[in-house]
Amino acid sequence: MHLHGATGPLVAALDIGGTKIAGALVDAEGRLTARSLRPTPAGGDGETVLHAVAEVLGELRADPDWPAVVAVGIGSAGPVDAAHGTVSPVNVPGWREFPLVARVSEAVGGLPVVLTGDGVAMTAAEHWQGAARGYDNALCMVVSTGVGGGLVLGGALLPGPTGNAGHIGHISVDLDGDPCPCGSRGCVERIASGPNIARRALDRGWLPPAGTEPTAAAVAAAARSGHPVALASFDRAAQALAAGIAATATLVEIHVAVIGGGVAGAGPILFAPLRDHLARYATLSFASSVDVLPAKLGTDAGLVGAAAAAAQALKLPEFTAYAPTA
Repeated sequence: MHLHGATGPLVAALDIGGTKIAGALVDAEGRLTARSLRPTPAGGDGETVLHAVAEVLGELRADPDWPAVVAVGIGSAGPVDAAHGTVSPVNVPGWREFPLVARVSEAVGGLPVVLTGDGVAMTAAEHWQGAARGYDNALCMVVSTGVGGGLVLGGALLPGPTGNAGHIGHISVDLDGDPCPCGSRGCVERIASGPNIARRALDRGWLPPAGTEPTAAAVAAAARSGHPVALASFDRAAQALAAGIAATATLVEIHVAVIGGGVAGAGPILFAPLRDHLARYATLSFASSVDVLPAKLGTDAGLVGAAAAAAQALKLPEFTAYAPTA
């Protein structure tokens, strides 16, 4: 879908997850000039999933602005391995060590391709255009079906050697807690993700309204009406998030934690107890003043961030609005 004409260089961005593959052309101000979208093939093998990616790229390449594209940025569900250009998303079982960078590079005629994790991409977007703008040291988190994140340190995005740095969802905050699908125990994700908020509430006797699904959004609605089990489930999620944020602040001295994703839509039901718990966990002077803010960018964050991450990695001079060393 063509939106408006480009006036300068563009980055083609891909946002790849377990349910959708989105694509866009992004200009140096973070605006999308074209879009494309396909569902992620459920249970498809590697080539089937790649075909959906190719269709998205095909629509973007047919756009009249494509000649202005100078690079491709990919934000993918993880784990990713940016050093080797491969992806093994937990929620895309057809891809295991799949050589995505090489295959996308072939499809776009050899343009430079930069791969990063989706949490890192969201972080780049929020630092460029969103709630982390103006902060030199930030943790940005996606709290949804899973919990991911990324770091900005010293004014620059820090993807790490493989593109997974800042993956706060798999910090253990309950040393003898429930087993996590990642193989560890008591991970932030196992406690704070949307499905786990709902699971915990169901286990303790909460039931969704008749005819509705037991989702974190339904638990949040019950919490707003004062349901004690729903409130307790969100409080436990907030506690886990606060412990992870406090650990990060202690380790690398962040100044802001930005939280996006579907669970963040609970608003004060999540943020109020999170800030209370954070005050109890982050007690050292250099870690005690972290701002906790809701993310500003919505579903476009992955696309804008994939472009921003590529712009920083490749040091694209035209993308001066994303000032990675400012």
